[in-house]
Amino acid sequence: MKARIMQAFIEETQAKSMKFTMDDLAKRLGISKRTLYEHFSSKTDILDAIIDSTLTEFDEKTDAIIQDRQLTLLEKIKRTITVVPSFNEFYDWKILEQMKKSYPTQWIRVDKALNQWDALRELIEEGIREGLIENHNVSLLIKLIIDATNSTLDRQFFLENRLTVSEALDEIVDVLLFGIIKKEHV
Repeated sequence: MKARIMQAFIEETQAKSMKFTMDDLAKRLGISKRTLYEHFSSKTDILDAIIDSTLTEFDEKTDAIIQDRQLTLLEKIKRTITVVPSFNEFYDWKILEQMKKSYPTQWIRVDKALNQWDALRELIEEGIREGLIENHNVSLLIKLIIDATNSTLDRQFFLENRLTVSEALDEIVDVLLFGIIKKEHV
């Protein structure tokens, strides 16, 4: 039931922004407000649960990639960049801007997660040490990767261009890792 409530919260947010009520949420779910409050005491609690769930899943998926001895370093880097957790449709710039205004504590957690990829930094540093990656400023590389991947938060662009988030991330990673110029022209 909690997952169902969290999904309905996301749907309400997409339909009405964050200005919906617990009544609206109960109606969407076809349950009483009492039943809703048995699972979550407030919209903030639901939002926290969504954030906790996605951040935990993101970390678990990333850890699994890093620990996978079958993957090459390049595959680990690519897969780490392209991790997409459940509830990813919630992470849209419009929704995040509303969160920033209405739920600043939650916004701080999300913003930190969107802009701090320690595991990726370690993989890139390892790639530089092993000679797989050119020796560039690691902080700048991380910023470029983060900014490029965070562009997927502009869901309208991807809808208009018929790209899924996963497809967009794959394209972004290919451009970042392999460039836009064909090898025969370099």
